[in-house]
Amino acid sequence: MAGATTAKSGARRTPPPGPPPPLLRARRRLRPPSRRTLLVTGVAVALLGSGVTWLLYGSSWLRAERVTVSGTAALAPDEVRRAADVPLNEPLVAVDTGAVERRLRARLPRIADVDVSRSWPHTVAVRVTERRPEALVEKDGKFVEVDEEGVLFATVSQAPKGVPLLEVEADGSPSSRHFGAARLRSEAVAVITQLPETVRADTLTVRVRSFDSITLGLTRGRTVVWGSSERGAAKAKTLTALMKAEPDAERYDVQAPTAPAVAHS
Repeated sequence: MAGATTAKSGARRTPPPGPPPPLLRARRRLRPPSRRTLLVTGVAVALLGSGVTWLLYGSSWLRAERVTVSGTAALAPDEVRRAADVPLNEPLVAVDTGAVERRLRARLPRIADVDVSRSWPHTVAVRVTERRPEALVEKDGKFVEVDEEGVLFATVSQAPKGVPLLEVEADGSPSSRHFGAARLRSEAVAVITQLPETVRADTLTVRVRSFDSITLGLTRGRTVVWGSSERGAAKAKTLTALMKAEPDAERYDVQAPTAPAVAHS
């Protein structure tokens, strides 16, 4: 008995199973999903995609029903809506905002910039930035508005208050032939935007004979010889000082801002 007991106690015992090693646990986690799981997932994704597609294109919930317009001043909102020609009662997601922007720019030259966006669930939002008239060109008894870039963009029957009349009278010099009427017009508008506010408010005409021969006609018969648009800030500062020092002068010459001149009647 004792020998048997000794033999039994000397046998190797199998240790109890412990946790799987880290590598084995990682392999179990990376085990690919079953075919059933893949099938169920695929069906769910397909149904979800079909539902989203139907919601965007097939349902009546997300339709383009109205067009809002903001940023207008001279333009009327209804005028912008007509030019935008947004297809209503169509899926909002299908509205081509880029095409709407192109139509607006082509049909309404007064628009300098435009942004068209979708405002869910039913609105197309149009925000415009209008061109601002900096000068006028008289034509056939009406007035063509000119923006800060020298672009002719709209014809009006009455001259807007405070906007000077632009008179391009090219003198036939080589510079005039080289730049052309459009460039001379741009130079004149550049001068207008450089003027001090008080002078700009009194400016009635801007006469351009060449690139470096621009003259301003002010109220009370006063004249300012400006020259070209170059060194505009220095000329504006000099002109302001001259007008304070010589308020009764009829002619101010700031072509050379470091050597200005004035003349009285």
